[in-house]
Amino acid sequence: MKRELKISAIKNGTVIDHITPGKAFEVARILGLEDFSAPVSIAVNVSSGKSGTKDIIKIENRELSKNEVDRISLVAPNATVNIVKNYEVIDKKKVEIPSEIVGILPCSNANCVTHFEPVKTKFLLESITPLRIRCFYCERVLTEDDIKREIARED
Repeated sequence: MKRELKISAIKNGTVIDHITPGKAFEVARILGLEDFSAPVSIAVNVSSGKSGTKDIIKIENRELSKNEVDRISLVAPNATVNIVKNYEVIDKKKVEIPSEIVGILPCSNANCVTHFEPVKTKFLLESITPLRIRCFYCERVLTEDDIKREIARED
């Protein structure tokens, strides 16, 4: 007898699918879901025909901002964001790491001008695999681990 755990469909909201296995809790932290009052479902290591396994997050009654989607792209670059209305997916987009990452995370260089002047941080994408971004102002390079630390520090 085959048993499966099913996550119920949501009427309205957002489904973040194809999250890199093990990254769902980082995505949830980025979105501040621990303080969100509507139902949230998180599934980790779910079978996937494309990639073997994946994580999924379903958030009822919430659509993500562009800034939130850009932040997700830095930790789960293969994710898709699906907007659901009346139980139907009305929009589906693959996240993309923007070529310019503005105001999303701080520069890890304590001497960077962004810590002393009222300017938004700005990073330029150098490489997707491995993920590397460069500060526009001080030229500090951040790797995926650096980005993960800075995003966690911001939350």
